[in-house]
Amino acid sequence: MTVQLHPRLAQDCILLGRFPLSLLLLMNDARYPWFILVPDRERITEIYQLSPEDQARLQQESCHLAERLATLFSAHKMNIAALGNVVPQLHVHHIVRYTHDPAWPGPVWGKLPATPYADEAVENLRRQAQEILEMGYTPL
Repeated sequence: MTVQLHPRLAQDCILLGRFPLSLLLLMNDARYPWFILVPDRERITEIYQLSPEDQARLQQESCHLAERLATLFSAHKMNIAALGNVVPQLHVHHIVRYTHDPAWPGPVWGKLPATPYADEAVENLRRQAQEILEMGYTPL
């Protein structure tokens, strides 16, 4: 099964791969290493709507992703959020933050227009994402 992405996610993101539960997307904004997990479940807008097993799996995938991103990108802080104010489809943002990034210490949303990745950078991130998807991850 592959969930139909909300049009905004499909427009703003690049599909990198998948965990057992979630699709892994890259927000197409080169200012921030910004990844998104989208559980592969239809008509879910909130975490509590997932089955208890899927809630645990999403938590596991999120923690695995955050830890790997923090290490890979030498994060000063990881911002993790599931807001859904603009895109109601459940999705969890994982944003690598630095004290010198253009939006620090505020949120990244709406601060600056997105700067799309160059093709070469996307391919590099795609390779790194494959390592994250495979490295040390053991699903429930």
